[in-house]
Amino acid sequence: MATRRRRFTAAFKKRVALETLRGDQPVQAIAAKHQVPPNQVSAWKRQAVEGLDAVFSGSRSKGRSEYEETIRALHARIGELAVERRFFLRGLGS
Repeated sequence: MATRRRRFTAAFKKRVALETLRGDQPVQAIAAKHQVPPNQVSAWKRQAVEGLDAVFSGSRSKGRSEYEETIRALHARIGELAVERRFFLRGLGS
């Protein structure tokens, strides 16, 4: 009988990682409370700590500006295609 892998939401992972970072309880107690293996809790904690660098370094804004630039380029391309379409429709209508 195959076992299904459980999938955890980002909100759940964040809650568990923050609880671990507080340091009020040991990792084993938090893992038992949430019915998650202790090594998984430790991994989420490590990911949270490593992700803090990105929060304070401003790399998110870089990703955001790249996203906005991509959107801008795509909108420009849509405009070009609309102009070409009108041009060819006029040619077919003649």
